[in-house]
Amino acid sequence: MKKSKRYKTPKWSTFNRGKVKPVEREASSWPMFYFKRNWRNQFTDMSGELVSFKIRNPRFIDFYGKELTLVKDTLNNLTDEQIAIAKYFSVGPPTKQWTPIIDRLIDTYNVNPPRAARIIAATHAAINDSFVITWYLKNMFDIARPDQLDSEIEPAIPTPHFPAYPSGHAAVSGCAQVVLSYFFPAEKNRLKEIAEENSLSRLYAGVHFAIDNDEGLRLGRQVGKYVIAQLKKERISKGGAVDLPFKEGKQAVLPPPPYEQVIPFPPPSETNEVPPRRHPFFFI
Repeated sequence: MKKSKRYKTPKWSTFNRGKVKPVEREASSWPMFYFKRNWRNQFTDMSGELVSFKIRNPRFIDFYGKELTLVKDTLNNLTDEQIAIAKYFSVGPPTKQWTPIIDRLIDTYNVNPPRAARIIAATHAAINDSFVITWYLKNMFDIARPDQLDSEIEPAIPTPHFPAYPSGHAAVSGCAQVVLSYFFPAEKNRLKEIAEENSLSRLYAGVHFAIDNDEGLRLGRQVGKYVIAQLKKERISKGGAVDLPFKEGKQAVLPPPPYEQVIPFPPPSETNEVPPRRHPFFFI
């Protein structure tokens, strides 16, 4: 059997050398809603069974060659639409774009108050867990950003102050896609499109390697599947399933486009000035 080629891994902490303080480094140890940790600090499901996430070992990824070249080629050939996509998904944390999608689905399907609360809670709890798991892997792998490997790279947005691999935006998107598709199965194709566009936006922005996004999306979807498995186990007092997915499609109109924030900050009614950019540490 042919052995996979090993590559030198670019370390974020080595390039950083104390220049910036990493954002919420301890987030990797925060509590989760659908997962636990055992005495070895390994992730388990709620029953204590060991959870294994499939993600490529960065030692077998050519960051200095193939991945860096792809970032450069992408930035050198960006279209206006791709720039708009990059900037749209870079505003605020990843929940900035997913929260309006959840609201639109709830409105479109006329979801009653108790079920709406459950859908919102389950989705955001899953997003929390995907963040914690992603942060754990980011800190463990400690992979540098594209512009740390090549100072001539000019990202379309500020470079985040923490390691790159895997992408947080991609992981959150993959997770949200899977969980929302469980509640609204008729919308699964559109949700998949949004998740993949969100993930790809990080390459357009020049702050992630393509592999960061691919593996982040893959990771988030795995997290989402574990969450769904837990949701399906939950029962009402009479023994039936709690959730009743909305199987009849209503073709919800989910943003984007247009590539304008559904919840702008500050609200247009509060100021006539151009809204200030969020601090770079909000970007993931």
